[in-house]
Formats: sequence, structure tokens, C-alpha cells
Amino acid sequence: MLPKKTVSEAIHYRRSVRVYDAEKPIDKSIVKKCIELATLAPNSSNMQLWEFYHITSKDIIAQIAPFCFNQNAARTAQQLVIFVSRKDLWKKRAKANLSFLDTTFGANNPKEKQSSREKVARNYYGKIIPFAYADFFGVLGLFKYLLILVIGLFKPIYRQVRHSDMRIVAHKTCGLAAENFMLSMAAEGYDTCPMEGSDTWRVKNLLGLPFGCEINMIVSCGIRKPEGVYGERFRIPFEEVYKEV
Repeated sequence: MLPKKTVSEAIHYRRSVRVYDAEKPIDKSIVKKCIELATLAPNSSNMQLWEFYHITSKDIIAQIAPFCFNQNAARTAQQLVIFVSRKDLWKKRAKANLSFLDTTFGANNPKEKQSSREKVARNYYGKIIPFAYADFFGVLGLFKYLLILVIGLFKPIYRQVRHSDMRIVAHKTCGLAAENFMLSMAAEGYDTCPMEGSDTWRVKNLLGLPFGCEINMIVSCGIRKPEGVYGERFRIPFEEVYKEV
């Protein structure tokens, strides 16, 4: 068993590994545990618009590798995790949050007996979320955008309400989960590589993924070979990117 790492150690240890050791398999139950930790990532409005496809079949990995342009990180991977953005599930996720409120505050509470916190939460998932996510071929999004522009002349207001805006929100959420996963893997002494270079349509077709989903990234998993880390880590000087206001 590999020694566990602290958060700081895991962050420093994590590298995008391009070549994995074929002689060192990884435990799929540990990878699954790291995916469970990914679900604890912060996400927009607790909507959890994500799904995770854990690929352990060597045959499926071999079929996916050409769709990742046969990059070494895909060809030598022991396992893959595909992070999928599910903006299309917003109604289901909003309903799940409302059901959770029922377990927290009690179901069918009359409005006059609801606490201010409960009222705000129910209004949020019952009205605000549908306003933000509902769209019809971009038409509603344009209408909402114009409405927000007018209201925004008089007060601060949330402005990202178009279809493209909410798509970005869902992908940011999924990316946060992917980071949780990769750091959790690093803490276990396992290695990963997030791959954006792929033919996502072909991967979706191979796995039979729903039409409305979008692949956020494919993360390969394994244990690094020394040559799998391509040189020293390079980062722009901290002083160049850090701005105190």
C-alpha cells in the first residue's frame, strides 16, 4: 500500500503523467473512492450537474485511445474516468434539492409556518433555477439576457442566464469535481492526466452517452514511469499572476 499524502503533498506530487507503468496495476476500488470524493466538490447551486464514467475494461480503453489521438496518456492508461457535464438534467437536480428540503424542514409546510431560510431555499430551486436554466433553442436565453440588461441598469444582478452561460456554469462545476478527483488520486500515490484532446462525439457514441451530455474531460489513471513526467514543472512567476487589491 502506498503512503497517504497530505493536501499540500498531494498538490505538489500531482503531475500530468503521460506514460504509465504497465507492470503496476491500480485498485479500481481506490479509484472509485476517489470518484466519490469528487462528488464532494463545490458546485454551482448544489445542482451537481455531472456524471462520472469509470472505465476499467482494457478493451474499452483500447477503443477510446484512438479517439484521444493515441496520446501516450491514453494508450498506457490502466483506467480512465470520463467527466461528463449534464446541464440537461437541471430539472431533475432541482427536484432532488427540493426533496432534500422536504427532509430538512418537513414536507408540505404552509408558507406562514416556513422559516425565512426555507422560503428562500424553496423559492431558489422552485423559481430562480428554472428561470436561469430554462431555454428554447436560445430564444428564451436572449429574452432573459435583454431583461437582465434592463434590470441591471438599476441594481446589481446575476447576468449569466443565456444557454451558453449556463453551459459554462455546468462545465466549471464538472472541472471542480475533476480537480477533487485528481488530488484524491495523488493523495493515494496514484497518477492522472486530464486530457482535453479527444474526439468527444466518438467517445459518446462508443459509450452510448445521452445526447444532452457533454464530455468535460477524460482523465487517464495509473502509476507513473519516470519518463512519464515530461520535465520539471513550469509555472509563470507567482508575482505576475497574484494581485492584492
